[in-house]
Amino acid sequence: MGRLFGTDGVRGVANADLTAEMALGLSVAAAHVLAEAGTFEGHRPTAVVGRDPRASGEFLEAAVVAGLASAGVDVLRVGVLPTPAVAHLTGALGADLGVMLSASHNAMPDNGIKFFARGGHKLADELEDRIEAVYAEHRTGAPWERPTGSGVGRVRDHEEGLDTYVAHLVGVLPNRLDGLKIVLDEAHGAASLASPEAFRQAGAEVVTIGAEPDGLNINDGCGSTHLAQLKAAVVEHGAALGIAHDGDADRCLAVDHTGEEVDGDQILAVLALAMRERSALRSDTVVATVMSNLGFKLAMEREGIRLVQTAVGDRYVLEEMKEHGFALGGEQSGHVIILDHATTGDGTLTGLLLAARVAESGRSLRELASVMERLPQVLINVPDVDKSRVKTSAELATAVGEAERELGETGRVLLRPSGTEPLVRVMVEAADIDQARSVAGRLADAVKSALG
Repeated sequence: MGRLFGTDGVRGVANADLTAEMALGLSVAAAHVLAEAGTFEGHRPTAVVGRDPRASGEFLEAAVVAGLASAGVDVLRVGVLPTPAVAHLTGALGADLGVMLSASHNAMPDNGIKFFARGGHKLADELEDRIEAVYAEHRTGAPWERPTGSGVGRVRDHEEGLDTYVAHLVGVLPNRLDGLKIVLDEAHGAASLASPEAFRQAGAEVVTIGAEPDGLNINDGCGSTHLAQLKAAVVEHGAALGIAHDGDADRCLAVDHTGEEVDGDQILAVLALAMRERSALRSDTVVATVMSNLGFKLAMEREGIRLVQTAVGDRYVLEEMKEHGFALGGEQSGHVIILDHATTGDGTLTGLLLAARVAESGRSLRELASVMERLPQVLINVPDVDKSRVKTSAELATAVGEAERELGETGRVLLRPSGTEPLVRVMVEAADIDQARSVAGRLADAVKSALG
């Protein structure tokens, strides 16, 4: 059995890769591992369990709840809510564990299980490793130690979860959204109720699309991975802006009043300046990954904001923020973390703060986003090469050096081995798209020659 936990929990095709038996077993293993770590010491343990609206989430939720209760953990079942809502409620309710069932932006047949530690933070890697090891051990037949009688966990629905989460979101806004018409694309996902309610309570006039989940239509031609419908709706309704989430609403992309996309880098730039004005951008620093557009880096330099870059993945952004106490970080994909108000990326919170900046400044999102110019970016995947030699090949180093000299300060080269496939990703940015394509093509050829 390969490693189950990836960078964002356990994912796979529901009822094929991710079965009810696995969900139950992982939940029991999590309860035992946390008990051994002392998390439950001195009190009766409690877990918060939520899900997105995928049909498979219904049976997987039942399996997780059964596993936790059988291990002596009381369960608060919060139903369909965004991933950041489950993280927030885990902290707000003083729970020992949070469990979210979602495959985020993946297609409907997939699902996933993500565990949160006390406080709503991502479970430490070593605890995930231990859960996986304990699950594997008992999967082969080792018996569990099971409570009986009053020792078994009790299960109840926590229907106040939606209201608690929405109140939290509205409560942290620096100003109201009165006078703004906003189109929300909920991806037929987990935020279909929470996000529109939060925007309405904040004062916005709300138009929704993709907000009728039926268990089968999540992410289907809508949401942050398919912006065409949102772009058209914003223009049709004469809205000030549009906000798109993914299936579990931990991401946010935006559309300005003309129907143009505003990506995660631009959102970070707008929020960084707004937070600095409120003295909320600690150390005048924002954290992003090495895949952020060079235009974002140049804009932050021009505005006097320090940029710290990490490896690709929101987990690395979050680790850097927590270690150094930074307040804002994120990815080009729209996964934005505002650490003073959330323990993970929160697409609804991000959208609310972006809209609040529009309302407070009296400027359009298009104007605000123009603080940075997105430089043309070309990405080529080079398959079937020895990705382990990317950093040691002298031939490749020579080719990269020549490319960097040609691009100068208005361009950038990044060669990145894939984490899951035998390929190398070649990314080139330049002021001119033709130059970016030309340099990327030559570097891709160099990768094949040097590593093939």
